[in-house]
Amino acid sequence: MDAHDGEADELPPPPPVPANVVPIKADDVESEVPANKPAKPKRFPMARPGLGRKGQPIQLLANHYKVSVKSSEEYFFHYNVILKYEDDRPVDGKGVGRKVIDKLQQTYRSELSSKDFAYDGEKSLFTIGALPQVTNEFTVVLEDVSTGKTAANGSPGGNDSPGGSDRKRVRRPYQTKTFKVELCFAAKIPMNAISQAIKGQESENSQEALRVLDIILRQHSAKQGCLLVRQSFFHNNPNNFVDLGGGVMGCRGFHSSFRGTQSGLSLNIDVSTTMIVKPGPVIDFLLANQKVDHPDRIDWQKAKRALKNLRIRTTPVNSEFKIIGLSDRNCNEQMFSLRQRNGNNGDVDEVEVTVYDYFVKNKGIELRYSGNLPCINVGKPKRPTYFPIELCSLIPLQRYTKALSTLQRSSLVEKSRQKPQERMSVLNDLKAGNGEDIFPRNGRWNFNNKKLIQTCSVDKWAVVNFSARCDVRNLIRDLIRNASAKGIQMAEPFDVFEESPSLRRAPVSRRVDDMFEQIKSKLPGAPKFLLCLLPERKNCEVYGPWKRKCLAEFGIVTQCLAPQRLGGINSLLQIEASPSIPLVSKTPTVILGMDVSHGQPGQSDRPSIAAVVSSRQWPLISKYRASVHTQSPKLEMMSSLFKPRGTEDDGLIRESLIDFYTSSGKRKPDHVIVFRDGVSESQFTQVINIELDQIIEACKFLDEKWSPKFTVIVAQKNHHTKFFQSGSPDNVPPGTVVDKQVCHPRNYDFYMCAHAGMIGTTRPTHYHVLHDEIGFSPDDLQELVHSLSYVYQRSTTAISVVAPICYAHLAAAQVGTFLKFEDMSDASSSQGGHTSVGSVPVPELPRLHEKVRSSMFFC
Repeated sequence: MDAHDGEADELPPPPPVPANVVPIKADDVESEVPANKPAKPKRFPMARPGLGRKGQPIQLLANHYKVSVKSSEEYFFHYNVILKYEDDRPVDGKGVGRKVIDKLQQTYRSELSSKDFAYDGEKSLFTIGALPQVTNEFTVVLEDVSTGKTAANGSPGGNDSPGGSDRKRVRRPYQTKTFKVELCFAAKIPMNAISQAIKGQESENSQEALRVLDIILRQHSAKQGCLLVRQSFFHNNPNNFVDLGGGVMGCRGFHSSFRGTQSGLSLNIDVSTTMIVKPGPVIDFLLANQKVDHPDRIDWQKAKRALKNLRIRTTPVNSEFKIIGLSDRNCNEQMFSLRQRNGNNGDVDEVEVTVYDYFVKNKGIELRYSGNLPCINVGKPKRPTYFPIELCSLIPLQRYTKALSTLQRSSLVEKSRQKPQERMSVLNDLKAGNGEDIFPRNGRWNFNNKKLIQTCSVDKWAVVNFSARCDVRNLIRDLIRNASAKGIQMAEPFDVFEESPSLRRAPVSRRVDDMFEQIKSKLPGAPKFLLCLLPERKNCEVYGPWKRKCLAEFGIVTQCLAPQRLGGINSLLQIEASPSIPLVSKTPTVILGMDVSHGQPGQSDRPSIAAVVSSRQWPLISKYRASVHTQSPKLEMMSSLFKPRGTEDDGLIRESLIDFYTSSGKRKPDHVIVFRDGVSESQFTQVINIELDQIIEACKFLDEKWSPKFTVIVAQKNHHTKFFQSGSPDNVPPGTVVDKQVCHPRNYDFYMCAHAGMIGTTRPTHYHVLHDEIGFSPDDLQELVHSLSYVYQRSTTAISVVAPICYAHLAAAQVGTFLKFEDMSDASSSQGGHTSVGSVPVPELPRLHEKVRSSMFFC
């Protein structure tokens, strides 16, 4: 540990107390703290103890660009931005803020001392040096080109109605909107805080200073008309678009972020991809989105959901609007009140007219096909404004935020891959059965003509076929033959149960129940294993209910196949078979993998699924079991690690510790290694203060005198650092570790490419060692992480992240299919669709049957 490690506990002096504030006495606060809750020392991410030395050094390039920063005594001034309409309603539309602030800067340049702004598009604005006043209030008038021209407005007598008022609009080509803007001083940030970040002396100021630099880059991109998505920006260039089908396109852009590293301030730039709606005629998007070939076949309820809040441009006047819905009737039936001037006396008369007639007869616009289709509504809920659908086109660069289909997702992956050279130009020891060694080549190995190291026998099994089209007898024969070649003794199945053709379109629960009735009526006892044949490879509706029935209700191991694994271990690392894993092989050690899985985009009410997998049968590091709970939607911190209820603990950790004890010769683990997935750097302190505390409490609940040592490591895949071999078109070799130059200047982190990148550019996993009481050396810890990338039982390749994390992800995904999410989602949306954390009652998952609870069912 570095000598300066303890300095992290020193806090800056408190700010001065404002004159109108009475401070609370410390002893008043202490009296509110429960006596049985002693204050615990706060943990911080640990400092780097040193660098790894083992292995062969190689020269690499990274997509980090060094940024020079001049020292300055000036300050960034932070202002909160409050935007209101003229009637004091808050402005909630996205994208308006930048237009208003740009106009404010143009209009009041002299009053603002000609200062430049860095604006995040929402509520934060930064300047170098202070604005003239503490609170700055302005009135800004925007010319609004996106309102009410030639639209058929269904509100009688409204100012925006078509008819006589059109002449007025011709004389005044723009409507105007007035905004009130307040810029309220929030904080000042010394610019030299950037140099603190480079030295690893992170503080709120240093993070904010880097954020200002990011905002400046984003603002530059916004002024070029780019779509901004968090730290990425996307140009409206058709060369960057790839069609994914269904009216959706992938759009390639760039990610950029400033980071403090061991080399100084760096700008990390990477290729990034987002999904956008295919621009062009609305009708073309709907046909593609619903995969139909004629407007008559469009489901207009689906169309309404797909179009809501998208922006369109209308012809012939080239105005821009946001879609709020569709008309209740077709264009040639939808009526509205048209105000017309009476030529004789100048009075205004109201006549009922259809939208179709208004555009064809009053405007002289030819409508070829939209007479029998609903109109696009761009008005307000009580004041609709209609356009025929053929006059409407979707504008470019609109994000598509719904879940992609399996085909769209695979198409996106396929079309956005880039080899290292292309991306850059845009920017091992195993043991098998019978004592045979397998030598991995380039992070892969081959099990042909090899036996598995620890096999099982398979008897009392059967096949169920949910209408899959295949030669079942041939499949069984091949399965038994291949099992034998791998050392698995597999008996003939008791029977093959075929689904009745009359049930193929029945509700899925009935199909599953009927299959189990067949099994119970014909088998002499419960089978140990069921091979389930499904008609579709992915997203088969039978999968979830079938898994739930087998794993939760009957405790039967099952493997689903769409024609085209069982107990035991396929392979062991040689260092497991002859225990030599540093600090793990000689001391009872449990390895935990923890992950929280959330619903897909558009499923904000679905509960999150928290999974903990734990190693068993120490000293092995290849065998795991899983515990899974539900928790509130979108809650990232795990809330079920320790759940005391009287004298019992229903948490996830207790199950794992007891299983380790019973499977490891009645030994308690003296070491606990936690691999945590899916958390950002801003949540690191929560992991080592909240989650780690829960794990410690679960241990103490089992035995108050038991004090194992803990190591906590976060694995991140969702980052943008890539590595390239200098002068080579190939990916970096598997097993590559980077722990200097582009890593954190103080904290303990490293990048590892354990796997061979066969397609595209290898994405390393970024490991952050937050806490290490066990005392691994950098080399020993890197070796352990590398080893855990080679024990994934579903693959004959090293994988990109440690196996326990992959297993946690698999367990959460598989057990999550037990819930009837569709029913629950409908119910919640009918009550207003709560989306905030903790606002939705969370259904509990059914417990796994005791027969499969300790198996690797998730494989």
